[in-house]
Amino acid sequence: MVEVMYGPMQMLVIAFEDPKFHGQIRRELESVMEKGIIRLIDLLFVWKDNDGNVTSLEATQLDEKERMRFGAVVGGLLGFGAGGVEGAKIGMEEGALAAAQENYGITEEDILEVTDAIPEGTAAAILIIEHLWAKQLKQSLQDSRGVLVSQGMLTPELLMLVGDELAEAVTFAEEEQKSHEAAAAV
Repeated sequence: MVEVMYGPMQMLVIAFEDPKFHGQIRRELESVMEKGIIRLIDLLFVWKDNDGNVTSLEATQLDEKERMRFGAVVGGLLGFGAGGVEGAKIGMEEGALAAAQENYGITEEDILEVTDAIPEGTAAAILIIEHLWAKQLKQSLQDSRGVLVSQGMLTPELLMLVGDELAEAVTFAEEEQKSHEAAAAV
């Protein structure tokens, strides 16, 4: 059996209020894909105009053979987690079938859910990307017998929120300390 090495995958869900698109997102995606930084596994873009009419766009960089293999691998992993070896076999078959039907990761139900959720005059995008830049690092970690125990995505916006919460906690602790010192002095 041929072992296939995938880079880490990430799903992004992005909302656009009062969208004004001029091709900049497409150009940037093309740039990072051409440089081999990421691979677009699946993209769903949905725009709902002010009258409620919906336009959608889907895209992938996977060819038919890659879709089948990707679907089988993902389905097998999900199936193994849900039902062991027997679940993996069923998952591989169902994953390959889904890929054959050009369902790369975002389902028809996902499309309907996004379409229903966005207000008129807005847009949303769901992207599943593979981080190609990390494949060699992943292989080196595996060769060194490293095991992933946790992961997460930190963004500058998230760090600012955490910083705000930390500042509030420090202020509260300082006020509590002063209150205790004042009570002890009495």
